[in-house]
Amino acid sequence: MSDMPFGFSNRDDDDARKGDENKGPGAGNPFGFAMGGEGAGFDPSQLGQMLTQLGQMLSGMGQPGSTQSGPVNYDVAKRLARQQLGADVPPVTESTTKAIADAAHLAELWLDGATTLPAGATRTAAWTANDWIEETVPTWKRLCDPVAQQVNGMWTAQLPEEAKELAAPMMGMLSQMGGLAFGSQLGQALGQLAKEVLTSTDIGLPLGPTGTAALLPAAISEFSAGLEQPESEIMVFLAAREAAHQRLFGHVPWLRQQVLGAVESYARGIKMDFSAIEEAAQGIDPMALSDPAKLQELLSQGAFEPQTSPEQKQALERLETLLALIEGWVQVVVAEAVGDRLPGAGALAETLRRRRATGGPAEQTFATLVGLELRPRKLREAAALWKRLTDDAGMEKRDGVWAHPDLLPDSNDLDHPAGFIDSVIGGGTGAFDDPLAQLAETEARERDSGDTAKHEGEPGKKSPGSDDKPEDSGTS
Repeated sequence: MSDMPFGFSNRDDDDARKGDENKGPGAGNPFGFAMGGEGAGFDPSQLGQMLTQLGQMLSGMGQPGSTQSGPVNYDVAKRLARQQLGADVPPVTESTTKAIADAAHLAELWLDGATTLPAGATRTAAWTANDWIEETVPTWKRLCDPVAQQVNGMWTAQLPEEAKELAAPMMGMLSQMGGLAFGSQLGQALGQLAKEVLTSTDIGLPLGPTGTAALLPAAISEFSAGLEQPESEIMVFLAAREAAHQRLFGHVPWLRQQVLGAVESYARGIKMDFSAIEEAAQGIDPMALSDPAKLQELLSQGAFEPQTSPEQKQALERLETLLALIEGWVQVVVAEAVGDRLPGAGALAETLRRRRATGGPAEQTFATLVGLELRPRKLREAAALWKRLTDDAGMEKRDGVWAHPDLLPDSNDLDHPAGFIDSVIGGGTGAFDDPLAQLAETEARERDSGDTAKHEGEPGKKSPGSDDKPEDSGTS
């Protein structure tokens, strides 16, 4: 599976492509005609050839789900994901549903003593893999649409103004082709992920509906098969992780938007090398584009080559750090909650850490869809910081760091946590303990300052601290 969004490949070194700049007026654009500029002209006949070729390419796309509007065809994505699961996905039994509800209830009781954040889930659900696909697609839309919209917009952005006017009738069809291609890539990724995710927050994001804690019993049974702990204990441990995630996302109102905002910042910085698209377009069989699997194969060959900008790298670093902080906090809180209650909790935690470190399906899927691989080193550093903060400052100050995004540690703090911990112990979170009180205090200071300035400017008014006697004019 590719490690760039929607099967993109990544080459940061632009020097490798400098030799293409002088190949002629048609180099560097997807359709082979000049894009304007010195020594270049626009030939409408070439546009006509391009539109004819696009019409042939799109003629075979009239299949169910392909008419959906938007940057990603999610009907195709869901259909392909379900095809990977097969037709025989047994429903969750009533006894299993009850066992998951009991495990979640027990986990919530234990978590009450390990964090100041109250329960965030209002219901507990037992999902099949198909349920996971259906319930998480709305969140995937928020994650994937910004990337796909930026890429789709580049097709028209590269055209000269004359071409944009003439090509307007075809742009909708071109967008439809892009939506189908992205939907195919997403479907392949979600189908693989749906087979192995254990909970709705298994990749550190709140993928499910707000307030719903969900576990996937079939995947948990398969995960438990090679472990020594009883499956019932493993289910309680995973329920505690899910409940901890729900508490964090449920009671830190800015957190969800902060994560999605980092993805959007990444998407806005995408730049593409259209010379690679031109090369890939040569010799394509138009009928092959009606097959989503062929489209995925085309994308995976590196036809799209986004260049990582400094702004993108900063956005990805912020997102990586934020996801590491979320995962690290959950690890520490769950470890405190289960304590000696589950003798195998430490081994389970280590198993999950290794699962991440070896690039499991969650890591690979997130890298494919967003272009980010969450590095295990950051997870370990984040967990170590939260643990030291708990030991040195206490549970309330630790959880108080989530009161505002500006209070969170950054990437440097994860590597050198001592200074950050000292700032928290010294009252670094106090300014945000009571935002309303802080606002009232600020308004009072401004009001007092305004009153003082007003009095000082009025005739006959004495400034604070002035003497009652008139000033000595210097006469005797």
